[in-house]
Amino acid sequence: MTIVPFSDESYPAQLDEKLNKVRRLLSDTDIPEPEVYESPASGYRMRAEFKVWQEGSTAFYAMYKKGEYKTPYLIEEFTPGYHRINELMPRLLAEINQSETLRKRLFQAEFLTTLAGETVITLIYHKKLDDAWHAEAEALTSLLSVSIIGRSRKQKVIIGRDYVIEKLSVLGREYTYQQIESSFTQPNAVICQKMLTWAVEKSLDIGGDLLELYCGNGNFTLPLAQNFDKVLATEISKVSVNSALYNMRENNVENINVVRMSSEDFSQALDNVRPFRRLKDIALEDYNFTTIFVDPPRAGLDEHTTEVAKRFQNIMYISCNPETMARDIQAMSASHKVVEFAVFDQFPFTDHIECGAVLMKR
Repeated sequence: MTIVPFSDESYPAQLDEKLNKVRRLLSDTDIPEPEVYESPASGYRMRAEFKVWQEGSTAFYAMYKKGEYKTPYLIEEFTPGYHRINELMPRLLAEINQSETLRKRLFQAEFLTTLAGETVITLIYHKKLDDAWHAEAEALTSLLSVSIIGRSRKQKVIIGRDYVIEKLSVLGREYTYQQIESSFTQPNAVICQKMLTWAVEKSLDIGGDLLELYCGNGNFTLPLAQNFDKVLATEISKVSVNSALYNMRENNVENINVVRMSSEDFSQALDNVRPFRRLKDIALEDYNFTTIFVDPPRAGLDEHTTEVAKRFQNIMYISCNPETMARDIQAMSASHKVVEFAVFDQFPFTDHIECGAVLMKR
């Protein structure tokens, strides 16, 4: 079986190709020339997932082409991965291959690391994790200086912590973020810092209050809060809400309220469609919202949320899918004009691109 290395292409050429795609998608919308934020061409991914392929008594890291799950591509190194991931990969695999307890019925390995130097490794099994596994995993934790999580059906065994602490710098201020294993976090920390800086700079002189939908663990919320009197942020994931509250405390940011609600439900609350128990302690009428910040999933904004966003003087929109972003901007173009636009290359050598836009009411 052949070991397949990652191929390396011309980074400027692939970025130009993605920029041209974004321009084509938004050709019917009057947008300024995009600001372009490049990524390091390698070592940019802070997390990675690998299947574990086993032949006889030997395990390998593997990836598969979509739809071809019986033909593994074996991996020795992962060029997009942060240097800590590439440092740990061979050491972890060597220990797994020396231990039948760690190797047997292991089918996936996941890495989550940070610029701040912390790492969680998750090992996923088709077997019950017993005391023998726990003892060997504890030794592995000490050897590699990481936290280890073992997962199997109805089991989650944590040795150390199930999260890492990241530290990101935004305009000279360092922010601390708890990032939970298995919850969403930005995968490219260098680009994430550039996105946060861009958002803070573009909202410097707006003032008033901010509404944020899809706030996650407070990634954008925390640095943006300095530019607004009050912030009301919503997020549907309980795990992410708890991390956002933790991060608010750790960073001493006190002008944010976080509510666990979907964007669809909160949009209904703004329209007084029905009362929501989770807003019983929030007086919406006390907010002077000037700006809405949205960072939706790939599906983009639902129609009702799009209509609600159009009521705001300013719309800040971060998107992981330029196709749905183009659709949503077009839907808001009669009432709002795009005054700032940026492209952030989160995933070099892939088709994916992240975009940011600031829209102001006409």
